[in-house]
Amino acid sequence: MSVAIDTHRAPAWCKLPAPTARVVEHAFDAPPVGVLLFNMGGPGTLDEVEPFLVNLFSDRDIIELPMGALLQPVVARIIARARGNGVRRNYASIGGGSPQLRLTRAQALALNDRLDRVTGRRHIVEIAMRYWQPDTDTALQRLASEGVSRLVTVTLYPHYSRATTGSSRRELDRVLAQPQWQGRFDVSHVDAYPDHPLYLDAMADNVRRALDGFPSHRRNHVTVLFSAHGLPRKFVDEGDPYVEHTHRTVQGILGRVAMPNRHAIGFQSRTGPVTWIGPGTEEVLRDLGRQGVKEVLMVPVSFVSDHIETLYEVDQLFKDDAMAAGILDYRRSEALNTHPLYIEALVDLVGRQFAVA
Repeated sequence: MSVAIDTHRAPAWCKLPAPTARVVEHAFDAPPVGVLLFNMGGPGTLDEVEPFLVNLFSDRDIIELPMGALLQPVVARIIARARGNGVRRNYASIGGGSPQLRLTRAQALALNDRLDRVTGRRHIVEIAMRYWQPDTDTALQRLASEGVSRLVTVTLYPHYSRATTGSSRRELDRVLAQPQWQGRFDVSHVDAYPDHPLYLDAMADNVRRALDGFPSHRRNHVTVLFSAHGLPRKFVDEGDPYVEHTHRTVQGILGRVAMPNRHAIGFQSRTGPVTWIGPGTEEVLRDLGRQGVKEVLMVPVSFVSDHIETLYEVDQLFKDDAMAAGILDYRRSEALNTHPLYIEALVDLVGRQFAVA
């Protein structure tokens, strides 16, 4: 697939002439630039499900259990044990484990290749999974072994929240505070990009492709349902920008697709004894069914790669909800994964860190 980049929207560093062979040779002799991709992580096998859940429920940036920080890891183990069998069944239904690490590695390789080609300088792109391997410390060890001192972190959560990028940033700060890492890296951060033009172009491209798959005589009747990850209401009340970021992305996609279709937004993956932002995606589907809607296109708007939330929740659970509500044609747009325009967005975001340095 060819990629058309609008240079009017690209930073100055992207518009420079291609480096000469001599410049490239000199640049590749320089210390490499490190890029650290933040993501959630997921169990690669069914045996990894329970320890993954322990890590997840131990993080007070995701859920603040009422017994306090000291006891939260203990309670997290109890919750993980209680929920383990059900969650294992969910992962078994998508092949026995999360594909997120494999897909994130593919994104990292594509980003590494494009950065090297565009800048004429060597980059080392590593992954820091928040709740599984490779973790932040492992990623920093790999970067240090390659001689990296200049480091850019790039979140794979386009919409900032304390529960996602914020948690990964705090984990990085915790690790960097250890004696062996103090002063080791010069770090800058890409924390969000809800309305980056190339990111929106990639999302809109996937939505268009999915809409084109519906019968032409019914295409304009399709309701586009954007499904975002849920968040505790308390976080939004305290100023978390996640919901506002999500709406900015949705509006950016709608403006690019220029479709007459009706759209809606729902929030998924809401668990635990707290009040969550709404409406829930399953509630929206039931409401659409009551209104007589027969065609729905699901757009997983928070997720840049396939994992349990797309392959199980959206593809299986919500499909069952849709069928039960009388929706006859239920489809999903593809996750971005290694969409060329999304990779170009990441290249641009990294480059901007040097343009302002």
